[in-house]
Amino acid sequence: MERVKLDNKRILFNLLPAHVAQHFLLSNPRNMDLYYQSYSQVGVLFASIPNFNDFYIELDGNNMGVECLRLLNEIIADFDALLDKECYRDIEKIKTIGSTYMAAVGLVPTTGSKPKKSISAHLCTVADFAIEMFDVLDAINYQSYNDFVLRVGINVGPVVAGVIGARRPQYDIWGNTVNVASRMDSTGVQGKIQVTEDVFRLLSGHYRFLCRGQVSVKGKGQMLTYFLEGWSNEGSLQMRSKSLENRVSSSPCIRTKLSPAPTVSSYGVKAPSVGPGPAPSNNSILYLPSVSVDMEKEV
Repeated sequence: MERVKLDNKRILFNLLPAHVAQHFLLSNPRNMDLYYQSYSQVGVLFASIPNFNDFYIELDGNNMGVECLRLLNEIIADFDALLDKECYRDIEKIKTIGSTYMAAVGLVPTTGSKPKKSISAHLCTVADFAIEMFDVLDAINYQSYNDFVLRVGINVGPVVAGVIGARRPQYDIWGNTVNVASRMDSTGVQGKIQVTEDVFRLLSGHYRFLCRGQVSVKGKGQMLTYFLEGWSNEGSLQMRSKSLENRVSSSPCIRTKLSPAPTVSSYGVKAPSVGPGPAPSNNSILYLPSVSVDMEKEV
């Protein structure tokens, strides 16, 4: 009986974040009210493999698509393995939607014994995670002779987290912040990390950015977005954890087989005008022509 309890506890901690699982273990089983928690500042990431659907095909030779799903499972499992690193302990995987990976940072309630991390530190964590996802996918492409490409969107803001359902309970997050993060992915460019203006303002001193310009987003109108290109020379050493030194690849630039990084000489450099907020002091912002992109995916 004790072993069954331990197995059930292990399953619960796999389904739910640790602090949420602990809440249900300590709650009265007869009084299982809705669990929810509001957060003022959370970093939300969506990372998709847009060309996976072109790869997936049901044929007798690949066991009617099973081998395609086996490779997708390997990709997602390798992304999950990144979260075992100490430097990413604050990131919570929310779910996968097809070939899209959703994660968030800043969802652990603060306690009196633990100092509260700044939202900038949390965003650095999720940005580093996104960059390393490119390395993971490139390694899988090399081993499997494929050309999968990653497309990432990141946003920051308030969310509501909660657990819904009596059977197979699902921990999820809701809010405008989540919807915009999803749209940063769906309106993004393959091989790039597209972020909102809020993310840019918080991280501009620690990463290099390329201003994409105004992007037309369904339901949101025109939004100014940026591509996160990599770590800046001055900010990276201060913000990254020492444990990141053990990474497979230490290159500060994002590279994928399908999206070589543009050269600096391809674009003009000018001072950005981003409205209220602190202006970046140690990095140049490159500008691309404004584009109009329709978004069909809704969260």
